[in-house]
Amino acid sequence: QVQLAESGGGLVQAGGSLRLSCAASGRSFSSHDMGWFRQAPGKEREFVATISWSGGTTYYADSVKGRFTISRDNRKNTVYLQMNSLKPGAKGIYCCNGVAGALPRSAEFAAYEYDYWGQGTQVTVSS
Repeated sequence: QVQLAESGGGLVQAGGSLRLSCAASGRSFSSHDMGWFRQAPGKEREFVATISWSGGTTYYADSVKGRFTISRDNRKNTVYLQMNSLKPGAKGIYCCNGVAGALPRSAEFAAYEYDYWGQGTQVTVSS
């Protein structure tokens, strides 16, 4: 079982940047697709980004395209989310997650498609 620990959240002004990290334990990390979801206060979790096990394929929610970048370093068992030009609506708990394998080609990037989750890190964007 892979365990995840997120870090890097905090308070930032609108227009600013943050880099989130997700450290994974377990040998199988490098063969798992990984992702980030966000849960805003009073709302359901929503997809932010996902990356294939090799790092060669990425997908983003339309709301973050061009501003957020997901990446991974399999040597360090870590996934990153670089967030630029942050907006107040980006506030929430950002959770890293993973798939015990690969997402299907028909993936909807819904929460149920991911097998394990971290506890999350809080991001607050002030206007």
